[in-house]
Amino acid sequence: MTTRRLIATVMAAGLLSTATPASASTSADTPAGIQSVTAITKVYTYGQKVSAVAVEYGETVNPRELDNSTFSVQDTLYNFRFNPIEDLPKLTERKVTHTYTNNAATPRTDHRSVPGRYVIVELDPEQNAGWTVIVSKCPTFLCTVKVNPDLPTQLVQRKNVYGRPGLGIGKGPLLARATPETSRKVTEKPVNLLVDEFRYGSYLSGGMVLPYHYHLPKNHDPAKTYPLMVVLPGHGMGWDGDNLTVQLAADIPATAWLQPKWTGSTEDVIVLAPQHQRVGSPAEADLLVKLLDQFLEDFAVDKRRVYATTVSYGSQLLWNAFAKRPDPFAGGLVTGGFAVNAEQAAAIAAAEIPLWVTHGVHDHLLNINLARTTRTLLRDAYAARGKTPEQIEALLRYTEYEDAAFSLPDYHAAYGPTYEDGSILRWLLSRTKQPA
Repeated sequence: MTTRRLIATVMAAGLLSTATPASASTSADTPAGIQSVTAITKVYTYGQKVSAVAVEYGETVNPRELDNSTFSVQDTLYNFRFNPIEDLPKLTERKVTHTYTNNAATPRTDHRSVPGRYVIVELDPEQNAGWTVIVSKCPTFLCTVKVNPDLPTQLVQRKNVYGRPGLGIGKGPLLARATPETSRKVTEKPVNLLVDEFRYGSYLSGGMVLPYHYHLPKNHDPAKTYPLMVVLPGHGMGWDGDNLTVQLAADIPATAWLQPKWTGSTEDVIVLAPQHQRVGSPAEADLLVKLLDQFLEDFAVDKRRVYATTVSYGSQLLWNAFAKRPDPFAGGLVTGGFAVNAEQAAAIAAAEIPLWVTHGVHDHLLNINLARTTRTLLRDAYAARGKTPEQIEALLRYTEYEDAAFSLPDYHAAYGPTYEDGSILRWLLSRTKQPA
């Protein structure tokens, strides 16, 4: 072997050293090779999972020589709701739905190739695999969860990949030979669709820290005002010191309000997604209200349209906040939550805050009777103030879900069928606070 050929071989091996063993390195006649492998994630109804993989080459790729069998992807079977953490390394084959080229490590909504060095391998969103959220800590029998910092996603290049032909004919130069026996791990930080667009902040008061993330419209105009959606997560998504952003990734409520697919509206919405300390004290709600006051000062929020929506434990914060400071809120949505108490119900009825409460009939963590108690106490509080049944119906909506309504069998996760019913989201966004 000549000195020049030896140097080329060593360089190619170095390029792939993080993804493949030395024996699988790109040969000297394919110097471009695979430069990087990036997981792309998306938040679906029941949480974030790997939705695509971006494979980067050293030169522009010929899309005409690609098809859905050029690559295969394996990913974890683990789902924190149903599996023990020991299942995390267990991989399954993902179904590839689209393969095309792009000029960045991001998917295209039209799935069409444009000139670029990246091949985007899109995966079946309906497949129960590739979830990114894992158990974080279990200080008691109640665990917290976090986004996995080391995704187990693997990719195999099963066919040769070619560059663009110089004259527009032929296959073009060989960029990377097929290595059907070699699995490559991801080499870059994942691209987290929508989640990466949120900004981080923290609010400190009385010795308590409240981490939060917020999302402003892409064309945010401080001269305009926007509705604000405050998203209060479940117990497992509370702050445990090691799980920032999980309240955005573990389920759909934070990102749904940014997508017309979910809301049925192209209206821009500001989203504020705090975590919490998971202590259930009135001090937590007090901290939330203080954060909200500060946020309303700092950003262009339409103060007639401030809403709160909850998952499970987040309902305790909502009940306390609505009772303590009802004036900012134009409406609320409580999914799979705890029961309001009589004092809180009276305060909510006095403020006439419209609410929609949903719950799974066979919720295994929070019994359906909690939601039914909430309905009874709020109806009684409104009746005590002289409201007619028709007026109460306009202020209090209530839905129970049978098992068939859940696309995954977690019957505690009432936000699933709730958010999949766009009419509920549209109802909340249509509430407007009346002048005092």
